[in-house]
Amino acid sequence: MSKRDSLATIREQCLFPTGGSLHCAVSGGADSSALLILASLTGQPVIAHHVDHGLRADGAAETERVQELAEKVKAEFNAVTLTLEDGPNLEARARTARFDALPNEILTGHTADDQAETIILHLLRGGGLDALAAMRDDRHPIIQLRRSDTELVCEIYGWDPIEDPSNHDPRFRRNRIRHEILPLMNEVAQRDVVPLLTRAAKLAETDRDLLDCLAEEVDATDAASLASAPIPLARRAIRSWLRGEHPPDSASVDRVLQVALGKAKGTEVPGGRSIRRTNGKMRIETLSKEPSQSTESG
Repeated sequence: MSKRDSLATIREQCLFPTGGSLHCAVSGGADSSALLILASLTGQPVIAHHVDHGLRADGAAETERVQELAEKVKAEFNAVTLTLEDGPNLEARARTARFDALPNEILTGHTADDQAETIILHLLRGGGLDALAAMRDDRHPIIQLRRSDTELVCEIYGWDPIEDPSNHDPRFRRNRIRHEILPLMNEVAQRDVVPLLTRAAKLAETDRDLLDCLAEEVDATDAASLASAPIPLARRAIRSWLRGEHPPDSASVDRVLQVALGKAKGTEVPGGRSIRRTNGKMRIETLSKEPSQSTESG
């Protein structure tokens, strides 16, 4: 297959939204560079957003490289510089800071390989159906592509992407999944397991969406509604009710369900909140400081 035909095949697998500007998060690596290049081929206005976390000495040079690519594909360019310090939970802190600095409609260059890694990460944390469903398509227009596809896009376009040394840092669990666990799974399965994992994710996504739709009929502030609902739907309704920046853990959800069932008077949940039931109604109270997560019986 010629490079022109390969690019056409790759473009057919992209899921860019239509009818407006495309805001692309661009670190400068192969995946995000390919995202920007492919977005520019849609004919829609494109804005490249680059975040310098302030962690690497060559951060300014990388910003200039991304700006160079943006100019090459005739996209607008927006750069943000953050001040993060190395230390515990760096990957999670950097991700939170990055998305806080980016517009809500931002598109990211996650690929099918990233999806497979995310599924394994979630399962290692004890996640269930939602963990298996992983990332939705709506903000990940190249989620069906492989890393080899994004590298090919850069090659066809004559672009040399930035190599991020942190992608090989074993401190980050995702890197160990990428470089150790997935290759071992491929060896054991004697095939590429990424398509298997992403196929499972799509199946789980349809089940998740159905359960979410059914759970909308359950009033999480009404104890009787929670008590009469099937437990999976009651748990989902509670999770949606309590959700803040992150979904509540399963133990907290189960404790709240015990309150709804009348097996406890109240309980505390992370975030300095207390859940209480009065006259059949569930309510959230904000505590002055976050207490232990014990449940009151009675």
